[in-house]
Amino acid sequence: MKSMTGYGRGECAAKGARIVVELNTVNRKQAEVTLGVPAELESMESELRDMVLASVSRGRVNGRVTLRRSGANRAASSAINEAQAKAYRRELAKLAKSLKMPDDLSLDTLLRLPGVLEPTEPALDGKAYCAPAKRALGQALEALQAMRGKEGSNLKRDLAKRLGELKRVAKRVAKRAPAVLKQHRRRLIERLGKVGIETPAADDERLLREMVYYTDRMDITEELTRLDSHFGQVEQCLHVTQPVGRKLDFLAQEMFREINTIGSKANDGVISGEVVTLKTELEKIREQVQNVE
Repeated sequence: MKSMTGYGRGECAAKGARIVVELNTVNRKQAEVTLGVPAELESMESELRDMVLASVSRGRVNGRVTLRRSGANRAASSAINEAQAKAYRRELAKLAKSLKMPDDLSLDTLLRLPGVLEPTEPALDGKAYCAPAKRALGQALEALQAMRGKEGSNLKRDLAKRLGELKRVAKRVAKRAPAVLKQHRRRLIERLGKVGIETPAADDERLLREMVYYTDRMDITEELTRLDSHFGQVEQCLHVTQPVGRKLDFLAQEMFREINTIGSKANDGVISGEVVTLKTELEKIREQVQNVE
């Protein structure tokens, strides 16, 4: 089990440059990838995205790829901004004439003025950095998954704890269910006695018919059986390495449906209280499941 949140970083040096990849992930129902790449690597952006999607099945991935040139690889050449030089020459000539000073501006002085000489960097061949970029991304994904796995272990322990509580409460509900039927029979007989009707025998057909009707209407055995099945499936999800977030989300919805039905059918104060406990614990599980890949 893995969390959907995490961070990973990788870097690789090659051909006078260093490629750095940083990834971070947040919760999303589906897999989404936003990847920023430098112009030199735009041609391989699709390949890098595919690598991320092959590793991450759920969650939003925000990634950034940077290409940092080493000092030795930076350009030592400069380009002359001729337009800027002409503008300086023109304005300085006007100033010299206005101040009645000799116009003796030298080329050396002109080249020292801001913006006349502009440093240039040689273009990089993006293809030469494909393999290093993939290695850096692979490192970032490995670090990302390690963090997601660590957080996933914490989620697993919490989910297991809450699942155990759901099981304990469900067992109490199952144990209480037969007593509800007996309680209803006793109340029915008491009502009959209050209105002056002779208490029927245990095998009285009318009483049996009423009890059968009540049993059919209030029986929660089917819901408890399905709920127990869901518990088993959730437990299985806690012990697999594949992404289980979507399945757990579905199971949480199904468990809520069964618990809700139990609450509406039971017609018993004790069971109603247990249903509140079940819903409270299940809501905590549903919140945690939103963090699971």
